[in-house]
Amino acid sequence: MTTLAPVPSEQILPGTLKLLRMRWRITFSGFRHASPRRKFGLSLLYLLILGGMALLFGLSWGILKFLQSPALEEIIGDAGQIFEAIPILMVSVAFFGILVTSFGVLLQGLYLAGDIDFLLSSPLPIRSVFLAKLLQAILPNLAIISLFALPVLFGIGAANGYNLLYYPFVLIIISALALGAAGISALLVMLVVRVFPARRVAEVLGFFGAILAMIMSQTGNIINMGHFSPGDAQIGQAMNLVERANAPWMPLSWAGRGLIALGEGNWLPALGLLALTLGLSLGIFWFSLLTAERWFYIGWAGMQVVATKKKTRRMNANRQKRSSQLLNWIPGNVRAIVWKDLSLLRRDLRNLSQLVTPLIFGVIYSFMLLRNGGEVPPGQGQAPSLFIQATKIALVYSSVGIAIFVGWMLLARLAMMSFSQEHQSYWIIKSAPVSMPRLLTAKFLVAYLPTLALGILFLTAISILQKVPTHIWVYGLFVIAFSDAGLTGVSLAFGVAGARFDWKDPRKMNNASAGCLLSVVSMIYIVINLGLFFAPPILFAAIGSSQTYGQFLGGMLGGMMSLICVFVPLWMVRKRVPFLAENA
Repeated sequence: MTTLAPVPSEQILPGTLKLLRMRWRITFSGFRHASPRRKFGLSLLYLLILGGMALLFGLSWGILKFLQSPALEEIIGDAGQIFEAIPILMVSVAFFGILVTSFGVLLQGLYLAGDIDFLLSSPLPIRSVFLAKLLQAILPNLAIISLFALPVLFGIGAANGYNLLYYPFVLIIISALALGAAGISALLVMLVVRVFPARRVAEVLGFFGAILAMIMSQTGNIINMGHFSPGDAQIGQAMNLVERANAPWMPLSWAGRGLIALGEGNWLPALGLLALTLGLSLGIFWFSLLTAERWFYIGWAGMQVVATKKKTRRMNANRQKRSSQLLNWIPGNVRAIVWKDLSLLRRDLRNLSQLVTPLIFGVIYSFMLLRNGGEVPPGQGQAPSLFIQATKIALVYSSVGIAIFVGWMLLARLAMMSFSQEHQSYWIIKSAPVSMPRLLTAKFLVAYLPTLALGILFLTAISILQKVPTHIWVYGLFVIAFSDAGLTGVSLAFGVAGARFDWKDPRKMNNASAGCLLSVVSMIYIVINLGLFFAPPILFAAIGSSQTYGQFLGGMLGGMMSLICVFVPLWMVRKRVPFLAENA
């Protein structure tokens, strides 16, 4: 068993500072030698980050003003207990915020970073390596959370007239809690990675992070759907929950209580509570440092040799025969490429998060549509009857538009990365006995089939909830099949034109310029194509004629445009396919 020799404590700090200084120099040197375009992009990103920090700072001041407002005092009465609970709440938010955010950063830095082998082989103590990784995970998150917490804590101190010792100890306590939270997060990383592969854990985090981001971005729509309007009772209940955080048995309340006692000049309780908080936080950090250091070393060494036995797939003879008869009309090399790409999509959870993202948007917009019951808003009652009738019929067809919108978000990703995802292995496909038309056909099916399946399922579900007539549902299936086909042809053409094979980060495999242009072109295509499909049946029904004639005319116009967009864009980029990855 591998053992770690004890390292003198005087060697740990210089090694840690050397690693932090080296990281800063690498970052600064990379920015200095970057291209002007990249410098501009990074500068814009840093300005956005500073703007976000300023927004957090202003938001914290707004919270403080709200707590001091006379209107709130009329609702909850004496706000003294609330002010006493706010420091405890802010300290708890800082602790859990750093605990959660440090997990992903430490997972990336300890197990997925490309510099870990070099650092382990360098003449530096492994404890210095681990301590430097911890500090790199803590400092950015601590800075962001402090911009939100410090103005509130300092404002409460100024409002209550706390003494000067209160302010430096706020910084000391938050820093100590950040160290303890990062230590616990490091232990959690070690425990999780000893059970699950690190890269799979990162994909799961990205999956749930995407879901959470989409839900948070649509919070306003969700609140509007529920007609939520906070009243006095809801505000009072929220304040009661804040007061419950001030429980004396909670360790996180010790820090807030100690700061309040220090500010009010109660020296003995302040000394006991703050000393207990500092001792517990630093003790947890030191224990985590020693334990996680050993786990990290053993876990990393063991991760290189972990192998899983490949499962042998077995298929029933009858099932295999039926499957071969069903797919016999597809050439074998096309089936092989389609199966390979679909298997990659299924194994990579990042692609699953890209599937969930449009679903979240679709569900939200569907509920917004169903909330009105398919009725036209009354307005002022001066609209022409023909317009009102056409709008009612358009609302019936709106489920098809939402289904296409949901599929479009997934399709854009699948088509754009269809060739780029091959990376350095594209030469295998180029040397395989597959012609250019069949290769484009395979990539077309990989992007088209999941989008079509998602659109059909979504249209069927919303049609059942909306009680859409059967003939409109059938026409919607026809529209989705042809509209998605044309959109796939356009998107795949941009995927060929913007293919990149020199990417290092899978999140950057797509060409940004081609992606932006595709968004504009595909939006124009969707508007025109749906207009051709839906304008004739809506107009025919509005004037009292049969929708069937309008659907026939709209199907011909929209179907012709869709077929043109399937073949023409791919024909335009056909000569680029054999020369892809030549300079990669």
